[in-house]
Amino acid sequence: MASTLGATALSPVAARFSLPLRTPIAALSTKVRPLCLPSTEVSSSPTPLLPLRPPSTRTRVTRKWKLCAASDETLEPEEAPPAVPEPVEEQLAASTATEAAKGEDVFAVVMVGSRQYIVFPGRFIYTQRLKDANVDDKIILNKVLLVGTRTKAYIGQPVVTNAAVHAVVEEQGLDRKVIVFKYKKKKNYRRNIGHRQPRTRIRITGITGYQDFPAETMPETFPA
Repeated sequence: MASTLGATALSPVAARFSLPLRTPIAALSTKVRPLCLPSTEVSSSPTPLLPLRPPSTRTRVTRKWKLCAASDETLEPEEAPPAVPEPVEEQLAASTATEAAKGEDVFAVVMVGSRQYIVFPGRFIYTQRLKDANVDDKIILNKVLLVGTRTKAYIGQPVVTNAAVHAVVEEQGLDRKVIVFKYKKKKNYRRNIGHRQPRTRIRITGITGYQDFPAETMPETFPA
């Protein structure tokens, strides 16, 4: 019974190695060929060996690019004529003309209606409506309270005599809308009213006539 079971259990192994079914287990271990790697056999006609490649003797060349100027013949500079200095009189005249065109740094405090404005030549301001002025009209503001420069100050008493601010009317328009809201509690009373104040935009063109008024010299250094 045991031999039969042993033969039945070894039947897959025996079929695998092409052995008879009733081969004893002791004989099975001797007939199983051990697994080994195939051996390398040297053939009778060996293949000729190729010679080894000698190491490279070339050295790596690094190229450096250099900026070279062209020949003197192609880049020969043109000789400019020597600069002749201008006379002192011409230099003074040119500097005077430049200062006159630029204008002196000056400002003024002028009174228009019931308000006072600080004005600078070349800038514009918004004032209350000037009724008799139209667009592009030239106007003169005579109520000049103060004129100041970089070195002097002309303080009016109450106005600077003969000083005038020249301006040009640029626009007659309206200011931003202001909401006027009225309310009374427990009376069902509500009023929402909008108002736009008329105004005039003028551009200052110049300030003149203050040079003859007595001036106060401004100190160069202010006390600490």
